Amino acid sequence: MERPGSRRRALSAALAALVVVIPLVGCGPAPWAAQATTPAPAPTTAVPVPTPVSNDLSGGSTQRTLTAGAVSAAVNYWSTLRMDRWTPAAIKPISLSMVTTITPNDGQKVYLQRATMTAIPANASQTFAPLDAQVDQATVSPGYLVLSPYSYSNTFNVGTVPAEATYVTVQFEYDFLVQTTPTSTEFAKQTASDTLTIAIAAQNGG
Repeated sequence: MERPGSRRRALSAALAALVVVIPLVGCGPAPWAAQATTPAPAPTTAVPVPTPVSNDLSGGSTQRTLTAGAVSAAVNYWSTLRMDRWTPAAIKPISLSMVTTITPNDGQKVYLQRATMTAIPANASQTFAPLDAQVDQATVSPGYLVLSPYSYSNTFNVGTVPAEATYVTVQFEYDFLVQTTPTSTEFAKQTASDTLTIAIAAQNGG
């Protein structure tokens, strides 16, 4: 027969074991706490990409063929100033040389009466006021002989432009006088125009 004292000691031992086990279970981490959390994606900001500015003198020079009535003019443009120095404050020279032909060629001559250059600074969102036009008016009558093999050369200067300008549009206009006949003192006026776009380099803050 089992003694009452033995039963009490067995029950006490069982309760003690239960007291020990319960804290161990209660102190364990919650199952959901061990799961990895996914970090929120970092916000991104779109950075606008500036539109590239075309530059007709990026290769050092450019050639154009212009037509005015029966006159065909071959014009070569270049600058003695490097493109990275075409800053807003710089004096920016544009040189040109021109020679003309006429079709049909019956012996009449072609003269350049006047050449005009107008520079218009701008950027992607704004066009600024044009700079003062530069005019080369012929000092001989009826003009400068430009019929091949004779040619015309000159240099025009683009002055200071606004600091916000990223390019300049340069407009040229050429007024020709063409003899009506090889021996005539009467002339027909023909006009040719051309446009160059030239990038403005960033002003060095230093």
